[in-house]
Amino acid sequence: MRTYEMSPFWRSSVGFDRLFDLVNNATNDSDNYPLYDIARTGENQYQITLTLAGFSPEEITITAEPSTLIVEGREPNKGNRDYLYQGVSLRPFRRVFNLADYVQVKDATFENGMLTITLVRELPEAMKPRRIAIKTAGNDNLQIEQKQTA
Repeated sequence: MRTYEMSPFWRSSVGFDRLFDLVNNATNDSDNYPLYDIARTGENQYQITLTLAGFSPEEITITAEPSTLIVEGREPNKGNRDYLYQGVSLRPFRRVFNLADYVQVKDATFENGMLTITLVRELPEAMKPRRIAIKTAGNDNLQIEQKQTA
């Protein structure tokens, strides 16, 4: 297991506690069940896909909290089967994803044992960059205007 020495960063930074905690927690994540992919599908769009063979949508819970997405699964009902060999892991799980500011869960779909969660980053209008009109001094009639960018 790889560990990082964070003390040089602590000495010269203020307010980055959450970032350093994320780095430390990412290196300690030893459980890789269930398998998942994270893909960027657009400039401000992302997709998380989890492999959940053997689960049904009723056995999966998705919870969106501020800056966190939690996907949990209860152990599926196995019925009266006496397995000679069980290669498909059907254990309960809890997978936590840390989300950046303004990233929201748009929707979730479950098809053929694959859970797909679509995420979108939506900046509030106040946070978007905008252009400011420049007025010239001494001449009230002359004004240079620039269009706002979306």
